[in-house]
Amino acid sequence: MFTIDLTSRVPIYEQIYIKITELALTGTLKENSQLPSVRTLAKDARVNPNTVAKAYQELERRGIIYSVPGRGSFIAALDNTMFHEAALKEFDEAALSAKKQGISAETLKEHIDAIFAKEEDK
Repeated sequence: MFTIDLTSRVPIYEQIYIKITELALTGTLKENSQLPSVRTLAKDARVNPNTVAKAYQELERRGIIYSVPGRGSFIAALDNTMFHEAALKEFDEAALSAKKQGISAETLKEHIDAIFAKEEDK
């Protein structure tokens, strides 16, 4: 399904949470598609099952997945708000990175306007 970076400072459960969230938000994992069981994902990723369980609990708490007792965990219906929040978070990170590289707010605004104009022409 995906790989875990054991050398990352990001906790393993958080890496799992982030990756499943990304896969759901991009539509790679479709609504109602079943996730691997905790044991299967733990075995495949070579991590402790408790780590995967923690990630699944957080995903369920945030409404990204739902669980059916005896059947497993599934991708929930995600509304546009989640997509917008994810896109804006990525944008914020990219804008901050650009600022650190010395790109001005005006240059970023011009770039955004150009992207929107290009999309409107399609």
